[in-house]
Amino acid sequence: MSAETGVRSVQRAFEILSLLTEERRTLTIREVVEETGLAKTTALRLLQTLEQMGLLWATSKGYTAGPALWRWAHLARSAWELPPETMQLMRELGTRQRETVNLYVAKGIHRVCIAQQESPQSLRHVVRVGDELPLWGGASAKILLRDVDEPLLARVARSSPHGKEHLETLRGWIARASADGYAVSHGEREPGTSAVAVPVVSGGGAIVAALTLSGPSVRFTGDKIEAFVADLRDAAKRMAERGFDHPLR
Repeated sequence: MSAETGVRSVQRAFEILSLLTEERRTLTIREVVEETGLAKTTALRLLQTLEQMGLLWATSKGYTAGPALWRWAHLARSAWELPPETMQLMRELGTRQRETVNLYVAKGIHRVCIAQQESPQSLRHVVRVGDELPLWGGASAKILLRDVDEPLLARVARSSPHGKEHLETLRGWIARASADGYAVSHGEREPGTSAVAVPVVSGGGAIVAALTLSGPSVRFTGDKIEAFVADLRDAAKRMAERGFDHPLR
């Protein structure tokens, strides 16, 4: 098997695994064929290989997550799980402000949500822990982009719906966030959604994460932003004092 064919097989295998969600915990061969575009024989061969490796488990209703994934999930949890004190700070912040609290770290041209405390309100903004979101927009992106080099910033701009012309806008956002010490966004990635973000810094002053409050724009009015920023800054400062680390740092 050539290297190119091998890599393609790995990509296809992960495409199949990615079809499993909390809402769909079992896959049929027909679903795999329809959603990946693979030939039935190819899909079946990949499914059988994944089953042999323990990544999938065959049942009478189809294929579900296999036991090997449990070991990987345990490893991921132990690597990414934040200290109890940090999670408690996020819970307290969410309780006080009644908006969703997220913690993001940068990964290439994306930001990854590594922790979340959902808003107690029925109308709320929620992403899943582990989700990769773009860095071309959003309050947390403006914080996380502060120390990146020009080539990476240009890549982020090209990945946006606005293309390379977005570079100057990004520079302006970063400059303002650096001067203010926080960032605000309104509908930049999703219409009707707003966020406020502050940096979580290391002992040397480097930005290691962005702590955010997010929710419907109708609740993120000018008179609320000041209180959000003050509370976020206090929580981020206490996180930094306790020491903050993650695998992507």
